[in-house]
Amino acid sequence: MSIGDASGAGLDEEEARVMRSLQNGSDIRGVAIALVQNAIVNMTSARAAALGAAFAREAARVAGKDVADVCVSLGRDSRISGEMLLAAAAAGVTSTGARAINFGIATTPAMFMSTVTPDFEYDGAIMLTASHLPPDRNGMKFFTPRGGASKKTISDLIEDALCSLPVVSKDAFSGLDNNNSSTLTFSALVRARPALTQTVDFMAIYASQLVATIRRGVVDATTPDQRNVANIDADRPLAGFRVVVDAGNGAGGFFVSRVLAALGADTQGSQFLEPDGTFPNHVPNPEDAEAMEATVRAVRESSADLGIVFDTDVDRSAVVDASGREINRNRLIALLSAIVLRKNPGATIVTDSVTSSGLARFITARGGTHLRFKRGYKNVIDKAQQLNARTGEKTGAVAAPLAIETSGHGAMEENYMLDDGAYLAVKILIEMVRAYAESGGTDKSAFSATLDELQEPADEAEFRLKFEASLAADRSEYVREGAAILDAFKAFGARAAGWKEEAENFEGVRFVVEEEGGDEGWILLRQSLHDPLLAMNVESSRIGGVQSILISLVPFFEKHGSTLDWTKVANAAAAKSRE
Repeated sequence: MSIGDASGAGLDEEEARVMRSLQNGSDIRGVAIALVQNAIVNMTSARAAALGAAFAREAARVAGKDVADVCVSLGRDSRISGEMLLAAAAAGVTSTGARAINFGIATTPAMFMSTVTPDFEYDGAIMLTASHLPPDRNGMKFFTPRGGASKKTISDLIEDALCSLPVVSKDAFSGLDNNNSSTLTFSALVRARPALTQTVDFMAIYASQLVATIRRGVVDATTPDQRNVANIDADRPLAGFRVVVDAGNGAGGFFVSRVLAALGADTQGSQFLEPDGTFPNHVPNPEDAEAMEATVRAVRESSADLGIVFDTDVDRSAVVDASGREINRNRLIALLSAIVLRKNPGATIVTDSVTSSGLARFITARGGTHLRFKRGYKNVIDKAQQLNARTGEKTGAVAAPLAIETSGHGAMEENYMLDDGAYLAVKILIEMVRAYAESGGTDKSAFSATLDELQEPADEAEFRLKFEASLAADRSEYVREGAAILDAFKAFGARAAGWKEEAENFEGVRFVVEEEGGDEGWILLRQSLHDPLLAMNVESSRIGGVQSILISLVPFFEKHGSTLDWTKVANAAAAKSRE
């Protein structure tokens, strides 16, 4: 079977299926290089070119311009396939008559900033990245000055790319060296289309914006007397501080040489700054235990005041304080909440659905409101923007200055509601200097003391319960089955002694569970956003409390879990019963 393309020719249904399978919510992801045995490469140069051409047309539509007047910036992380796919996407862009600007290795937030920074203000930006996924993967993220592409926009880009794929595949690579898309470089594209291509060091511009933000933030957060007593230089406010960065061999190494060094910081002990798409040291991921442990070691071995860990494309981050305390997930949200609530009393902090009950109490104690929304950073950010638009129309105020997911995707209203790991690190650096100045220059670790008031779970676990293969192959079927299981879980929890359904919940089914001594835990069962599985998070105020909750769940899964692999739940429950 075939579908019609724009030229009237037929396009194989298999190509349509593969192209559509590349959609991962609000971006594109696939296998770009065969590093794993039997892996099927689906993120090809031809498809990247077709998507690049489709996005050039989308950027023209958004800008209200002819596509020949459009300019699109392109950047990549350190992945092995990055240079090839960037060149291919740029070839697609230029095949439409639009201009393509190469940033080389860049960060996802910097790509968006290139669309709104004066003297640049490109009509669109494309980032080649697959975040923290393995080295064989790659993908594409798209931005216009309005922000990141929505899920619908990605779907539309894919359909446009499908319709134009035969034409783009021919036009994008015509006149290039050997006409070989798999070995294409941007240099070859420049030689073939000099009028439509250019290389720009935008990371220098972006880094200077971060430097200026820190300088301005320190001055705004401290008094001249405080800076004088603490010997803080407004131009080099990090002088006297040791800050180490673990970039995980992704795109975050610039933060040391172009941001911290310019502000006077001692960065001795920083590690894995060189881009290496094989990620030889650890996965660049602030949620990854090995990445966090590596940063803890770096902080302790170098006696640093702060450690910063970035993910591959630097749209996420986490930190480690001088004591070696890991500040990610709930702790990161708590620290940033404390920072923004000082400036925005009474504001709402929007998070994803798996944050802890202790975090809600922490935010409330500081006069804020915690809105526990849905998983997915776009869901969290979109909800905050919705609140801000609604409130702004009435009062001009900001209702939700911070939207953040436990993964480390955090966006601030003061920064275009852009999930930017470097900007979150900037805010924490400012807070570190502010707290140090407030202490009279005696305590460099004072910034993280507020986390001592965060009530943290004594026990927590996450389970990913996969559907059986017959269901997993059909999204409509496993979604229908998942909904039925959630309905049954809601009825089960309503009957369970000491369980109470959360009054405000936007995703799945969540219960508060009474525990001994007046403590409480909670459990959330929800559909995965992208995968054929149910995700279950369990948290307890008692050591061993998660296992106690799991024991009470065994009868539920015995009755309703026949289509799920809940082996790990059963094993965890059995481990408790054998004690």
